[in-house]
Order: sequence, then structure tokens, then C-alpha cells
Amino acid sequence: MKNASRQFIVEKPLFLGALVTIAMTGVLLITSLSRTINTSSFTYMNTNNGGANSNPSTQTQFLAIIHYATSRDIPELTHPEIRSVFDVLINLAPCNFLVFGLGHDSFMWAALNPRGTTLFLEEDPTLVHKILARAPALRIHTVKYPTQLYEAEHLVTSYKSEKTCVPPNVHLKGNSMCKLALSELPDDVYNKEWDIILIDGPRGYYAEAPGRMGAIFSAAVMARTRKNRGVTHVFLHDADRKVEKMYADEFLCKKYLVKSVGRFLHFVIAPGANVTKTGRGSRYC
Repeated sequence: MKNASRQFIVEKPLFLGALVTIAMTGVLLITSLSRTINTSSFTYMNTNNGGANSNPSTQTQFLAIIHYATSRDIPELTHPEIRSVFDVLINLAPCNFLVFGLGHDSFMWAALNPRGTTLFLEEDPTLVHKILARAPALRIHTVKYPTQLYEAEHLVTSYKSEKTCVPPNVHLKGNSMCKLALSELPDDVYNKEWDIILIDGPRGYYAEAPGRMGAIFSAAVMARTRKNRGVTHVFLHDADRKVEKMYADEFLCKKYLVKSVGRFLHFVIAPGANVTKTGRGSRYC
């Protein structure tokens, strides 16, 4: 997800070889993730309702199998990292799943949440166009981020002086006063409460990149302002990097960390999670 110039290069195997490869890959993908999956969690072809072509969830699953069976490009995440998200998805699906970033794993995430809402937020319109050309059923929004990575340290020390950045006044939509708040996202982001939020974008590996400061802050706000019952699972990738670690400690909080796998951190945040008052203002942790 970090390099917007990645290409989805597709091989063209012989017809029979493709069928065998697709079938084997589908079986291996599912069994390697879990041998105890409740198959009712997945959507299968229903011949009484027009077959797979009438069901977008089934189409997405089939496209995912074909993509990973015929592409040289594979997700950058390791199997244990993928499994940490999968274990939550299999218990909550169908659910609301928000993903910051787009890449070789996008087909997989959508396919693992059949009948749920999986929405991707991506900064690079060229990458959005390429992926939608392959899988038009994916729900993707192109978004702009108001920050740059070199601002990270200043923003994390100054946000407390802006009252719209901290409860009880913190909010996202239209909150242009708080630079960390993603205030201009599409309405369907604000109108849903997200059960799982995966932060694997935007780019955050050079000074002028947007960085993930706004994504981490906004995920923390979404989780804390949740109205419905339940908790929000927040997954952060590249947590070994300085800025990701700094912002995770500040907004997602070590006390809500439930699991660390590779470069993945898994937080579980309840609605209305406490904000600590200090002599310097308010802190999320």
C-alpha cells in the first residue's frame, strides 16, 4: 500500500492450469486461515436467485480467488498479521469494516466480509482507477489528507490547545479547526459506526507524505464517539515506525492494546473511553 505505482501484473496460464490453480488456491487460502470456519459466514452461489452473478459479495470472493491465483503480486502483510484481522472478522462478519489504504490485499479484505460493508479510503486516484478496473464492486473513496509527515511532532504536542481536538467538543465532520481531524470525508464514512478499522495508509515514509496522523486520530475519535453497543477494533500496520508508534501511544493507548503481531497492533476501544485531564490539558490515554 505504500507505493502507489505498484502494478497488478496478471499471468495468462493455460485454461486447464488456471482452473486447477484457482481451485487449489481457494482451498488453501481458506484452510490456512482457519480449519474451523463456520461456512455460513461466507456467501455461496445461489442458483435459485440467478447464480453468483447476481450477488456482489460472491462476485468479490470469486474475483479475489482469481486475482491471487493468477497474480505475481501478493499482500505485503504476513500470514500471522492477516490472521489477526481475520480472527476478528470471522466473529463479527457481516460487519462494518473501514480500511485506510488500498493495495494487493484489498480484494481479500472485501471477500472476507461477505454481506458486510467494507469501505476503502485511498489518496492516490491512479491506484483507485486501476483497482476499480479489476474489481468494480469494491467500495472505494479517493480522499485528501490535510497533513504532511514532517508536521507529526508539532501536531501531537499542539492538538490539546484546540478544544475541538479533545472531548467533549471533538468531532470529525466539518471540524477544520482541528488539523488532525479528517473533516472532509464522504458522508457514508461519518454515517456508519465502524466495527473494525484497519490503518494501512496513507503513505508515511517520506517528509512530504500525508502520514497516518489523521487516520490514527480519526479512528480514535470514531471509536470513542460510537453510539451503538459494542467495541471498535482498530488495527495499525507499520507500528514499528516512529510516527505510527507515537500516535498510537497518544490516541489509541497502550491500555487498549490487546495483541501485537509483527508490525501489527490490535486495539479494542469502547465507546466513551476515558480522556485523562492533566495540567497541560486533556490526553486520550
